[in-house]
Amino acid sequence: MRSSITLKTGETVDAASVYPAMAAHEFLFSMVQAHWTAAQNGNGNGNGNGNGPGVNMESVNKAQDELERIEQQIGKLEALPGQDSEASRQLRELRERVSGLRRQIDSQLDAWQRTELARHPQRPYLLDYIERIFTEWSEIHGDRNFADDAAIICGMARFHGEEVLIIGHQKARDTKQKVYRNFGMPNPEGYRKALRAMQFATKFDRPIFTFVDTPGAYPGIGAEERGQGEAIARNLREMAKLRVPIVTTITGEGGSGGALAIAASDRVLMMENSVYSVISPEGCASIMWRDPAKRDVAAQAMRITAKDLEEMDCIDGIVQEPEGGAHRDHEAAAGLLDAALQKHLSDLKLLAVGDLVEQRYQKFRKMGQFYRVEG
Repeated sequence: MRSSITLKTGETVDAASVYPAMAAHEFLFSMVQAHWTAAQNGNGNGNGNGNGPGVNMESVNKAQDELERIEQQIGKLEALPGQDSEASRQLRELRERVSGLRRQIDSQLDAWQRTELARHPQRPYLLDYIERIFTEWSEIHGDRNFADDAAIICGMARFHGEEVLIIGHQKARDTKQKVYRNFGMPNPEGYRKALRAMQFATKFDRPIFTFVDTPGAYPGIGAEERGQGEAIARNLREMAKLRVPIVTTITGEGGSGGALAIAASDRVLMMENSVYSVISPEGCASIMWRDPAKRDVAAQAMRITAKDLEEMDCIDGIVQEPEGGAHRDHEAAAGLLDAALQKHLSDLKLLAVGDLVEQRYQKFRKMGQFYRVEG
């Protein structure tokens, strides 16, 4: 009895038909490669802002989708029993070429394209990471003063058996949940809830993990009336004094004080395709050029990507993402983040409490230094 599989096209393939199927996938890969090269050379649709040729995110996503489909079909062909060594070798080479093109695409994304990836609706959010990395999750609600803010979630959990506290922004994917989570933009009560949870962690000597993914603190009238600025400032002051390890990860957008209010930490990590900035690229472009369409120019000038911020010593490390971005493989993204969190927490636990607090303070004091050179 001969084993066979059915490809996405509906065609049934057995071991004897591997070579023709492989040739078809080779042709598809060559087409994707040619289209990507043409887009790079400015023969695509441009960057969509009228500022000259470039590779837009539509071209990137289309290429990544096609490569993902080819990889799935290669996996099905590899699963067929009865193949000879030559067929297996050619399948491995084709998979390596697909992976190579994926890495090439990822490496050539500019700051605005990474901003679009950071905002991708299928990107894993905090609850997705909690489900895959932590156990025994128990959420904490309310600031014991005004209300519970669903844009920030806090809770106790175990991380590889160790009791920890988790705080982070939570976005959503459908309209009802987006409204409930206020599009990931916290009110003052959210930051006060976070501070209450952090003080709880200090009392019981639990390490703190914070996760940042917000366009910024909510700028509404009610939020300002209830002391949005004061809530953020108080968090910054109190976090500087906490006597437990704090590890922050920017998982998507890190927008201004709304992000920094839970990111005054011993270690600040960024996912590969996340961004961290004082203002959104659209906001910067509106102020500088009175034209939000120049958002890609603003994003490049502000140096908001993980690579830029690591070069400026504003963050402590970059967490790599699966090929094509975290939105393509939540499990793999969580696995990579899990390993990074383990490493940094282990390093911090070796420090005495006094040294931990002092290093955290000095870390932020050193940011933004400049030197005047007399001519």
